[in-house]
Amino acid sequence: MIAFLGQGRMGVPMARRLAAAGHDVTTWRRGAGVSPAAAVEGADLVITMLSDPAAVREVLTAALPGLRPGATVAEMSTIGPEAVRELRALLPAGVGLVDAPVLGSVGPAAEGALTVLAGGDGDDVARCREVLSVFGTVRELGPLGAGAAMKLAVMNALVPAQVLLAETLAYGEAHGVDREALSDVLALTPLGALAERLRVPAAETRYSLAHAAKDLELGAWEGASVAGAARARLQEARAAGLGERDLTAIAGHVAVSPAGTRAVPLNLATVPATNGMYSHAVRAGDTLYVSGVAAFDEHGEIVGEGSMAAQSEHVYQVIGRILADQGAGFGDIAFIRTYLTDMDARAEHGAVRRKYITGTPPASTTVEVSRLFMPGLLLEVDLIVALPSRVTPGGR
Repeated sequence: MIAFLGQGRMGVPMARRLAAAGHDVTTWRRGAGVSPAAAVEGADLVITMLSDPAAVREVLTAALPGLRPGATVAEMSTIGPEAVRELRALLPAGVGLVDAPVLGSVGPAAEGALTVLAGGDGDDVARCREVLSVFGTVRELGPLGAGAAMKLAVMNALVPAQVLLAETLAYGEAHGVDREALSDVLALTPLGALAERLRVPAAETRYSLAHAAKDLELGAWEGASVAGAARARLQEARAAGLGERDLTAIAGHVAVSPAGTRAVPLNLATVPATNGMYSHAVRAGDTLYVSGVAAFDEHGEIVGEGSMAAQSEHVYQVIGRILADQGAGFGDIAFIRTYLTDMDARAEHGAVRRKYITGTPPASTTVEVSRLFMPGLLLEVDLIVALPSRVTPGGR
């Protein structure tokens, strides 16, 4: 049996490929009402296809009680080699792990034409190779982490190249060069295939701008000037609300990028929707202001009612997703404020908080309040985050 833990545009067609190939597949997605542990129970192979490292850690941690000894986990998200090694430490020794991110977007996923970049112990890869081949061509690249490193190496070339082309089109427009003529000439160069993508930005999202930014946040190492500059461009576009658009939307953004700092509201699809009276967060330059986060799900129901520990865990998982969306982590929090309805329960909350906020703590305030906006909520947390510096040409 195969358990497919996935979400988003890639997850659905990949799960369908498995079912069409005749495999017995149990699927899990956020908000479906089935726990990850229940979804993986009895599975020989567990496949994860999630948005970022934080989501993969969260879901696999929740799945641990259901993982059987001898099972293999094939991690197919783009999370980088360091996160893969962290997963190896997280999983029991009797559970195999293969990192197998893919090259390709929604169309190739539906057609089984992806390139699967597999890393891991030879026996682990052998156990899941036949299943992975349902998605496309499998390339075995070496030990654990090799697939994840290869994926980021490739994206460090492909994504900045598209940002470069967007800036090329903007330069041409600013100097009176006909856009179609410039696209025609670019089509004759080694960049021709990518230039065609940007000629008319895609209306349908194949590879989201937010995922492209995340890939560069993982892959652009210190001193990587080109990838770093492209990352900054994409972070700016994501903050302007283009995260769910196709990466090719960067062409339009570069052409009209406003000067100066402005407040950009952010509302994430991976976080329970607001009531319309506020945004999940607002980004102003390199500062992120996060609205009060409380323990309720996408249906507006309280999570972990009556338990400070359970509600705290949910709150910090949501905070982690908000931070990851902006390329940040818990270490980037500058100030955190916690409202508790019972100060006597602060030790339960503190134990959870210390799991996520390690090292030097941020500035902090904790206050007791008589009630929060929904009966049954025990805490609410808001914060200010100093986002990682954007890279600009000539310096940081």
